[in-house]
Amino acid sequence: MSPSSKELVKYPFYLIVHPFNGYWELKYERSNKINLVISFVILLLLSLTNILHSQYAGFLVNLYNPKSMNSLMEFVYVLVPVLFWCVANWSLTTLMDGEGKFVEIFNSTCFALIPLVLINFPWIWLSNVIAMEETAFYHFSNSFALIWFVFLLFVGNMTVHQYTPLKTIMTMLLTLVAIGFMAFLCLLFFSLVQQIISFISVIYQEIVMRG
Repeated sequence: MSPSSKELVKYPFYLIVHPFNGYWELKYERSNKINLVISFVILLLLSLTNILHSQYAGFLVNLYNPKSMNSLMEFVYVLVPVLFWCVANWSLTTLMDGEGKFVEIFNSTCFALIPLVLINFPWIWLSNVIAMEETAFYHFSNSFALIWFVFLLFVGNMTVHQYTPLKTIMTMLLTLVAIGFMAFLCLLFFSLVQQIISFISVIYQEIVMRG
């Protein structure tokens, strides 16, 4: 493995353990093209982790029906929230003197997802050999991964935009509100499109029947 390849593999692990230094390097010392490649790999790995969890996790912790699982939708469930977060965050911080570019927000968000892969992936297999009493460790690990993710997301936002901790927290909360508003608009738009298609379909059937 070449040194550049080793660096690509090692850096994400360095960042999640040393987030302040790691995110500083991510913003000021590393190529956005390389970071984008790693970001998309992380999104792919998280999607694969969710798919494998739905298919192979133990019945004690698996709430999904494997027969109804759609692999394509698992990618959508990962990609859409990330894009919504990035768009909402970028839109807000542009008005709040944030220094982060959209690609930097995207990269910092994707790197924050690493604990969700590292911790949840082994539990896909471990969940098949644990007893009911041991499921507490599974839920604790999931909670720890989520807390780690939120902390990395916080540090990433603070570093990318060069905000104070308080302003970062406020921005993240406003971003969640903006995501809810965006989701509402999307649902409204798709509902409107569906009604228009239904209306056109009814008119077409009427014309055909009368013709």
